[in-house]
Amino acid sequence: MKNKEIILYVLFGGLTTLVNFFAFWLLNKAAGEYAYLVNNVIAWFVAVVFAYVTNKLWVFESKSWAFKTIVKEIPEFFLARVFSLFIEEAGLWLFVEKAGFDSFSFSVLGFDVTGKLLAKAVLAVIVVILNYFFSKFIIFARKKKENN
Repeated sequence: MKNKEIILYVLFGGLTTLVNFFAFWLLNKAAGEYAYLVNNVIAWFVAVVFAYVTNKLWVFESKSWAFKTIVKEIPEFFLARVFSLFIEEAGLWLFVEKAGFDSFSFSVLGFDVTGKLLAKAVLAVIVVILNYFFSKFIIFARKKKENN
């Protein structure tokens, strides 16, 4: 399939985003929304672990679990994601604290949608695009060359 990689990235990116959003929502319910930036970091970590495994195995097909491969991939993957986390944290702060997104709130099928969650949704689009380019052209790029 010609666009298999992009289709799989969108699929697993969507699942990663759901993992991130669910963890963020759950943490905001459990710990309180006042800690939304800390909750976002914890949700980010859970999602990055999920994303690493799915991107490695199914999207970019870097099948090696050799120690030397893992020692290179994991720090690169997390470092790229830390950059996008910074973008997301700064964006969340801007949207919530400066743009007033916190004043928005409504319920859909019993699920509370807050301004913080809306801001996170807007930022998710930017983050997914950034993460694709980091993964495709930096983190897993060498692995495809090594496998050929």
